[in-house]
Amino acid sequence: MTRPATRPMPDADILAFLYLEARLADEGRYSEWESLWADDDDAVVYRVPMHPDDDPRTTLAYINDNRRRIKSRVAQLNTGNRHSQTPPSVMRRLISNSEIIDQTPDSVTVESNFALFEYRLRQRFWAGRVIHTVRRSGEELRLVRKVVHLIDAGGALDTLAFLI
Repeated sequence: MTRPATRPMPDADILAFLYLEARLADEGRYSEWESLWADDDDAVVYRVPMHPDDDPRTTLAYINDNRRRIKSRVAQLNTGNRHSQTPPSVMRRLISNSEIIDQTPDSVTVESNFALFEYRLRQRFWAGRVIHTVRRSGEELRLVRKVVHLIDAGGALDTLAFLI
């Protein structure tokens, strides 16, 4: 009998970074959340595809941001003038089953399951698999890529007027 392939778990500092990213998003600390991202626009991707195997070059996505668009999104969120977020959502997310899927000397890519509980007038539940690529430069960690695969992405979704 063959055992299923196992993947290594991320180091504690990488997990702490992913937990921080989630907490800042949950708490609406948008500028601090943005500061976690790398500055190079060509490498940065924040994407929520409509289907897991969508090609980002040829298909639309719910979110498909580069570094400039992330900055613009955060500036918009910071105004507080978001009709779709009045009153603002209260959120808490759980991240689990984190596994390294790729690693180089200066970066690590981690896949995790997530569950996001959102309350704004009623409670909603979001779940899926999230892929983070984190770049390490000495002791500094920066987010380079975040791709969120919602389990119900192919169906009708409520607004995503928050950081997923």
